[in-house]
Amino acid sequence: MDLGLHRDFDLPICQAPRGLSAEEKRVKLLEIFHESKDFYQLKELEKLGPKLKGIVSQSVKDVLQSLVDDNLVCSDKIGTSNFFWSFPSAKGVMLQKKSDNLEATLTSTQAAIETLKAATQEEESQRTITPEREAALARRLELQARLAALHSERQKYGASDPVQINAKRRAIELAKEAANRHTDNTMEIISYFRRTRGIDPKDFRAHLEIPEDWEDLSASEPH
Repeated sequence: MDLGLHRDFDLPICQAPRGLSAEEKRVKLLEIFHESKDFYQLKELEKLGPKLKGIVSQSVKDVLQSLVDDNLVCSDKIGTSNFFWSFPSAKGVMLQKKSDNLEATLTSTQAAIETLKAATQEEESQRTITPEREAALARRLELQARLAALHSERQKYGASDPVQINAKRRAIELAKEAANRHTDNTMEIISYFRRTRGIDPKDFRAHLEIPEDWEDLSASEPH
């Protein structure tokens, strides 16, 4: 029996496809077995995978193991070496397995739909039209309309919202702090010109039209 330990294939080199999915790798690795109907070692498949089917060499081992786990590829140890093989009938097994999985999913989905239909019918049968139920529904609509009206009215008084008031107070405090810094800087400039140029502060203010009490912010504080 030819175990394929030393083979030189004359098969054409295919252009490697990009971005193969896990399932595509499984199918293409199986094709190597089915097209050659031969036995392989892992190291041989790691060379043939990229060359013939565009499967990245590093992923061949994991793909091969998944096929073995699904009984699509057989394996056996001869001496110190592991050999793998698969025949075309295995493809039918893979397709049958897919079909079985889809059938099982379809069956469970249909069962869930039937259960929901039965539950819906049960709920509808219990919702008999009574004067009490109609009155409750009317009351519900009335309360919803009232709630919407209250929301609309509250928006009219947004300026009185405590959160907005606190935000405005904080903004005023920040503005006051900034104004105080500006005032201090201006006073430093006036003092500088008085020391270095001998300019009277009153003349400086008059020239820039700065009032005498401009640095006093206490008069403008909100109450």
